[in-house]
Amino acid sequence: MCVFPVRDPFQRSRLAIAALFCSLGFQYATWAARIPAIKADLGLTAAEVGVLLMAAGIGAVASFPVVPVLMRRLGSARLALLSALGLTLLLLALAFAPDYPVALLVMVADGVGVGCLNVAMNAQGTALETRYARNTMARLHATFSAGSLLAALLASGMNAATSSVAAHFGVAAVVLVSLTALARPGLLQDEAPAQEKRSTSRAGWSLPSRVTLWMCCAMAFGTVTEGAMNDWSALYLREVAKASAELAPMGIAVVSGMMVLARVFADGWRSRWGDGRVVLVGSALAAAGLAFALLSGGVAAALLGFACVGLGCAAVTPCVYVAAAKQGSQALALVAAMGTTGLLAGPPVIGFVASSSSLVWGLAVVAAAAVVVSLSSTRIQWTPVSG
Repeated sequence: MCVFPVRDPFQRSRLAIAALFCSLGFQYATWAARIPAIKADLGLTAAEVGVLLMAAGIGAVASFPVVPVLMRRLGSARLALLSALGLTLLLLALAFAPDYPVALLVMVADGVGVGCLNVAMNAQGTALETRYARNTMARLHATFSAGSLLAALLASGMNAATSSVAAHFGVAAVVLVSLTALARPGLLQDEAPAQEKRSTSRAGWSLPSRVTLWMCCAMAFGTVTEGAMNDWSALYLREVAKASAELAPMGIAVVSGMMVLARVFADGWRSRWGDGRVVLVGSALAAAGLAFALLSGGVAAALLGFACVGLGCAAVTPCVYVAAAKQGSQALALVAAMGTTGLLAGPPVIGFVASSSSLVWGLAVVAAAAVVVSLSSTRIQWTPVSG
């Protein structure tokens, strides 16, 4: 029997795929929320924590050559389910890691699992849009943010109840297994595009096309913009805009809140104006808003500019994922890997620029990254607006 009491096949599949997105956001935010406890349990230095976080990113990037092979052999539905279950087990493994080397291995494996699930669930989302000719990818990405919020709330509650990381991750594992079980019945049995079947039958890997490279550029600089705002907005408000300690975290809240809100409505914008125009205008808005904040100074201008970044960047990654998935699993895997690279490389680059000059110039690099996204969007083959 189907888990979902939903007769509409589109809605049933959308709920199933949304459970995957929610699962990935939940799993990531769960272990990230307990980094201080993991640091204390393993006796790590700040530098060792940095390497631990980098290990997950290295695993995600290293998954690129593996994912297309797994996609062809397993299909996106089976790969997504296996990856989700694997990430659940890795969460438990991290809780019981006896020492730092084991924790590093677990985090590298976690990165590989994230890379697999990221590609598989976005392939499922694209297949859903293609099959029913209805836009839904932005809302699916909104459920990723919802999963992160759910994990943060659970972490807060578990911290109040117990200091045990194992207990917290055990409860989280139950949530993850439930989400995976919820997803299984409604996932789509996808079919590879004809051109991908022909190319992959001759060779396992080929050089990416020019269009794919432009997608990689848009994705990398788009995730630089997203990641840098989460890492540096609070510090900018505190040290440059001179906001109070209580108000400084509002930078992250404004960016993430606007991003979730925009993703709820972004599928309608895509249907009306097309993915290309949404990415072009959105990234330009992000660049202009952040530039206004940096030139104007002050808390109010900063919050307004940060809101523009959240609003403008919300639909960038969903739209690029859709375009990449239509080029085949290899293109999708490469674009996903570049997205992870952007998230990894962005904050350190901003920090280097800020230490060499100032945080204002560091965030100016973020505004420039949004401009690169806008320019790259003009070189990508977007799906025409229907009707």
